[in-house]
Amino acid sequence: MDSAEEESLLGQDSEEENSELSDGELQEAFNKGLLKPGMNVLVEKNKKFVNNVEGLKQCLRDLHKDLPWVERLDITNPPVEDKGQVSAVTNKDLNADDDFQREMFFYRQAQATVLEALPLLNKFNITTKRPDDYFAEMAKSDQHMQKIRKKLIAKQLNLEKSEKAKKLREQRKFGKKVQIEVIQKRQKEKKAMISAVKKYQKGMTDKLDFLEGDQKTEKDSLAASKKAQNKKGPNAKRKYKDKRFGFGGKKSGKKWNTRESYNDVSSFRAKVAHAKGGKAGQRGKGGKQNKRPGKSVRRKMKGRS
Repeated sequence: MDSAEEESLLGQDSEEENSELSDGELQEAFNKGLLKPGMNVLVEKNKKFVNNVEGLKQCLRDLHKDLPWVERLDITNPPVEDKGQVSAVTNKDLNADDDFQREMFFYRQAQATVLEALPLLNKFNITTKRPDDYFAEMAKSDQHMQKIRKKLIAKQLNLEKSEKAKKLREQRKFGKKVQIEVIQKRQKEKKAMISAVKKYQKGMTDKLDFLEGDQKTEKDSLAASKKAQNKKGPNAKRKYKDKRFGFGGKKSGKKWNTRESYNDVSSFRAKVAHAKGGKAGQRGKGGKQNKRPGKSVRRKMKGRS
């Protein structure tokens, strides 16, 4: 490239300092060697802040409308203290980072606004309480509320269904348990019946109580109840008769021996005591002689036969 062209390019750059070059143009200039270190320096310009006081006042005058307070309903006041007096605390005295102090400031300021606004509203005959027959349209439409109602009813029905299903499952579990117990009881009774029949067939017992079944259990229960009643003692009628007529004398110990009965031998009979005076071993019942042969004789008789 000639020096004339370079000077012309540099001249154009100097003339267009404020112009912005595209990335492609900068890349092309860098490839040609026109861009060198130190040639391009970023210059930070100081931002100019515009504070047009007169313009702002003019805008405020344009926005301001001279209307009565009833149309504006605006109140600017400081917060109120605990005793109802206006506080001397201002916004500058507050710590914005203290949430409790900030919220309390808003609360006190709202109280002061109410104390100042209510007399003004009463002065202009503006009611501040809602009448009893006041009808206000709801924020949500009837259709929306019907949808919410349907959803709530469906939710309640689902809960009822789940509770009902839970109860049914519990009842089924209990029913299965009872059924198993009944089957086990029947199997036990059947086993006991079979064992009793086998004992009867083998001649181990001559009782047929096992044929009665449930009747036997009822009889056993009645007998047990009677025994329990007897254990409790005599009834009122028996007690009354015992009290009136007595017990009829002592009955226990009648057969006990005494000194006199032991020494009295007048009723002793030798024939009765010793089987008519003979040997007791040679005679059986009724004083008859035992005619059965002995064991050795019986064996000889068997051998002969």
